[in-house]
This record gives sequence, C-alpha cells and structure tokens, in this order.
Amino acid sequence: MTLEILTADSLSDFRHGFFTRRGGASSGVFTGLNCGAGSSDQSEIVSINRARVAEAMQVAPDHMLGVHQVHSADVIAATGPLAERPRADALVTATPGLALSVLTADCQPVLFGDANAGVIGAAHAGWRGALDGVLEATIDAMEALGANREDICAVIGPSISQSAYEVGPEFLETFMIEDPQNSRFFANGLNGHYQFDLPAYGLHRLRSAGVGQAEWTRHCTYGDPDRFYSYRRTTHAGEADYGRLISVIRL
Repeated sequence: MTLEILTADSLSDFRHGFFTRRGGASSGVFTGLNCGAGSSDQSEIVSINRARVAEAMQVAPDHMLGVHQVHSADVIAATGPLAERPRADALVTATPGLALSVLTADCQPVLFGDANAGVIGAAHAGWRGALDGVLEATIDAMEALGANREDICAVIGPSISQSAYEVGPEFLETFMIEDPQNSRFFANGLNGHYQFDLPAYGLHRLRSAGVGQAEWTRHCTYGDPDRFYSYRRTTHAGEADYGRLISVIRL
C-alpha cells in the first residue's frame, strides 16, 4: 500500500506531510506506518517505515531529524544530521536538505515555514508543551535564524478533537490558573468532567504569537482508527501499546 500523506496549501513552498498510518510495514496493534522507535514494535520494522518516509521526503534517513520528545518547551536549532536525539519537543533549521520530524498519537504535530527567509520548524505540542510555550519557543527560534513571524505559516496536523478529549476538573484548573480566558476551550462533559479543545488552544497560541497564518487540518486521531494512531483510543481499548504518526517538513 502506498503512503498516505496529508498536506496543507499554506505550506506548498515546502515538501512536507502529515503521514497517516497507511502504507507501513508494521503489524498487530502497530499495523501500518509506525515510526515510533520508543514503541515496543520491532526496531527493524520501524526503521523500514522511517526509511519509506525519508524517501517520500527525498532525503537520506540521517537527514530526517527528530528529537526525544519529553513534553517540554525546548527547541533544537539544527545545522546538520544529529549524532543522537536530544531531549526536546521542537526543531528549527535554515539548512537546505534537512527534514524536521515529530511523532504524535493524539498530541498536536505542528509544521512551520517561512518561505521568504527559508526557515522551517516542527513541534510536538501536547497540552503540557502548548501550555508551557513550545509553539512560541519554536517561532522565537525560527526568528533567531532569520524568519519573520508575520511570514510564518503554521499548520496543526491530525490531533485529538474536543469530542474525544475528556478531562477532569483539576485539568481545567491548571489552564484557568494560567489564564481565566482559557475557559473558552472547555465544554461541559459528563459526571463533572470537561471536553478540552486542544487544536483550538493551539491555534489561539499561534495566532496570539503573531504568525501570518495558522490552521488545523481538522483530522481527529481518536475518531479514525484506520488512518491514525491514538494513545487515548489504545488506552480505552486496553491495548498494550500504540503506534506513532510522523509529520515532516524539509528545506
């Protein structure tokens, strides 16, 4: 099966893609394009999947960079292949021939590009990273490489949607402490719980930071098991592990 790659018109100046799980070599609960080396999937199979993605992005596998994601606001500025995966949640570069990648399974994958400056970025933004400022930190790091935030296009890829993201009152309180206006990203749920709109919150943070354009592809990872991996869906199903989707942009 060929790879399925979701793209955004606003990033058409760059080779990029939010890859679905279709077209990979993994089997079992990982069936499809599992690109997560941190999963319990066979490492050689994950390497095959990642090589297919690198080929689609027209780069050598060692030029498709990634980080050891830790739900932080830390950003790596890359100028060449990385000897190891640093602990961080975003990457930026102005070096032609490099591709930046992030892995997700409900969290937001966000791809950034400033075509005028020739600077790109990629961020993994779950609720913790988004709240702590990983999106703004990525924009700042791009500006340090010569980008202009008014010229940056940012696209949020497949993420868990509000209807599938049930949270408790303590979760809401964490966001209310940061800004009482954050209540707009929560809807009342059942039994004293709430439904959190992660993509809307991500768009709010991006637009408040002053990027020229911000959008979400409007794909929900939880609600489409044939195309997307989902940590929360796996948890609800009682499965032992889950695959990771990859999102990539190259310069």
